[in-house]
Amino acid sequence: MSKLINIAVDAMGGDNSPQKIIDGIEKHHKESKNIFYKLFGDKNIIDPIINKKSIDKKVYEIIHTDEKIKGEDSAFTAAKRGKNTSMWLAIESVKQKISDIVISAGNTAALLVIAKLNLKMIENIDKPALSGLWPSKKGMSVVLDLGANIECSDKNLIDFSIMGSSLFKSLFPDEKPKVALLNIGSEELKGNEIIKETYQKLNQITNEDFDFKGFIEGNQIMDGNVNVIVADGFTGNVALKTAEGTANFITSELKYAMKSSIFSKLGSLISINSLKKFKKKLDPRLYNGAILLGLDSPVIKSHGGTDYIGFANSLSVCEKIVKNNLIDKIKKSIG
Repeated sequence: MSKLINIAVDAMGGDNSPQKIIDGIEKHHKESKNIFYKLFGDKNIIDPIINKKSIDKKVYEIIHTDEKIKGEDSAFTAAKRGKNTSMWLAIESVKQKISDIVISAGNTAALLVIAKLNLKMIENIDKPALSGLWPSKKGMSVVLDLGANIECSDKNLIDFSIMGSSLFKSLFPDEKPKVALLNIGSEELKGNEIIKETYQKLNQITNEDFDFKGFIEGNQIMDGNVNVIVADGFTGNVALKTAEGTANFITSELKYAMKSSIFSKLGSLISINSLKKFKKKLDPRLYNGAILLGLDSPVIKSHGGTDYIGFANSLSVCEKIVKNNLIDKIKKSIG
C-alpha cells in the first residue's frame, strides 16, 4: 500500500472559494486514493458545503480559522497581519511536517512572501523560482521563472535549470529533461552577458539528469523540441502573459468566425470533434498549478480564477510531486 499523502489546502483562497475548492477535492478524491486533505478555513462556511458532497469524512479534516488573505491585500499586509489566516496556517502545517505539500488559489504575492518567511531554502539555492506547465506539440513543458525574480544571476539560472529538470522528472518520469535558455536568438553571441555566461557554464556541466540544448526563442516554446525552458522572472512572466493573451485571442476569434454565417455554422458542425480537441488543447484548466521551487517543502499556486476542474488538476500535480520525491531530487541534483 502506498504512503498516505497529506495535502494542506487553503480553502478560502481565490474566486468562489471554498465552493470550488471543495468541488475540486470531490473530483480529485474520485480519481485518487491515499490522499488526506487538511482544509484550512472557516468551518462554519465549509461544513454546510462539504457535508453535501460524496467525500468520505475519513479523508479530510477542517482546521478552523475565520481569517483569510484577501485578493487586494499587499504582500506586506499579509506578512504583518496574516499569522492566523488560512493561507499562513496551511503553509505552517508543511513547515511543521504535518503536511507533505501546500496548495492555495489565493493572493500570489502573499503566498510567495509567506512561504519564504516560513520555509527554509534548499541548501545551495539562493532564490526560489515560480514554474508552470505549458502545452507543446509533443506533450508538456516546464517553464520557469514566471515572475518570482525580476533579476537573476548566472548561478540562479543554472539552479533554475536543475530545479526545472527535477520537476519535469517528477511529473513525467519516463521522459528525459531537455533544457534551453529563453533568449532573443539561438546564436551563442546573442543576449545579455548573464544569459551568455549561463550558456557557457551549462555547456561545461556534465549532468546525467538533463541534456542542455542551448538557446530557444519565444516562437519555439511550443514546438516541444525542449521540455524545460529557463528565463529570469521578468522575461518568463512576459512570455506567460503573451501566451495567455494569444490563446484567448485565438479562441475568441475562432468562436466569432464559427458563428459569422450559416455556412460557417454548418462547417463547425461537421468539424465538431476536431474543434473539441483543439479547445481541450488550449484549456488552461488542464495546466493549472504553478510550483514554487527552491524551498525545502513544496508549495503549489492554483490560478485564483480557475474553476473546480482546474483546482482538481492542481491537486493531481501535488500528488505527483510528493509521490515522486521532488524535493529529494532537487537536493540530490544541486548537491
